[in-house]
Amino acid sequence: MIDLGLSKLAIIGVVALVVIGPEKLPKVARMAGTLYGRAQRYLADVKSEVSREIELDELRNLHKEMAESAQSIKEEVEHTVATNVGEVEAAWRGDTYTAPTPSATVSDMERKARDFRRKKLVRSSSIPAWYKQRTGMKTHVMSGAARVRKYRPGVKSNTSFF
Repeated sequence: MIDLGLSKLAIIGVVALVVIGPEKLPKVARMAGTLYGRAQRYLADVKSEVSREIELDELRNLHKEMAESAQSIKEEVEHTVATNVGEVEAAWRGDTYTAPTPSATVSDMERKARDFRRKKLVRSSSIPAWYKQRTGMKTHVMSGAARVRKYRPGVKSNTSFF
């Protein structure tokens, strides 16, 4: 930005006094001040609108993720119900029900768990802080030692020993 010191402002003021004249200088200074104020208000409005758009975009992403997770839970429940209904119907008929064998191996399960943890980290970090505070979600990560100290019975304050 422009570095205006006291000496430079004094030189600008003297030149403005000579060029504009002492009669019109107060009007021009007032007009310059109002234009500067309008520009500041306009910039503040643009900044607030941009931040609102960013928050709205974050909420849309959150809504989309929630809809996807609800859909996956729904599919899982439907699959479980269908499996259980098949078992009950087979038991009713006296047949032996053979459940579909899971084709997942231990490495597949580990990979799915690792992907789930990564996705959960991404989901939880993309939620705006104000939303976490409003809904009571965790806003920061606490280490195991800090968690033990916080929830240890008999600890009355967080002050140091000395």
